[in-house]
Amino acid sequence: QVQLVESGGGLVQAGGSLRLSCVASGSIFSINAMGWYRQAPGKQREWVATITSNNSTNYANSVKGRFTISRDNAKNTVYLQMNSLKPEDTAVYYCNGDLTPGGRPGPTYRYWGQGTQVTVSS
Repeated sequence: QVQLVESGGGLVQAGGSLRLSCVASGSIFSINAMGWYRQAPGKQREWVATITSNNSTNYANSVKGRFTISRDNAKNTVYLQMNSLKPEDTAVYYCNGDLTPGGRPGPTYRYWGQGTQVTVSS
């Protein structure tokens, strides 16, 4: 059973920083791209950032220059360093990963974490 578990959310003042982590566990053969999405109250889930298996990164315009995505392949972990936070960054943040489960090559599936709340006060 593959699981993605986020941590690191919390309450922070505008201008502050938070670092989110997401660990993939279980029987995993390989992990391709990993990423972060967020969903604010009353809004649709939106893409935030993606990092590929060879560490190529992409960011939504709304976070570019403030957020940094990284990964530690040895730990099956993806991070999101969030600096210069704004009240509009308030949302539940979800990580995802495109994983091949099991102990051998096979199809890739997208897995999601349960989310972690980030609240930025003005």
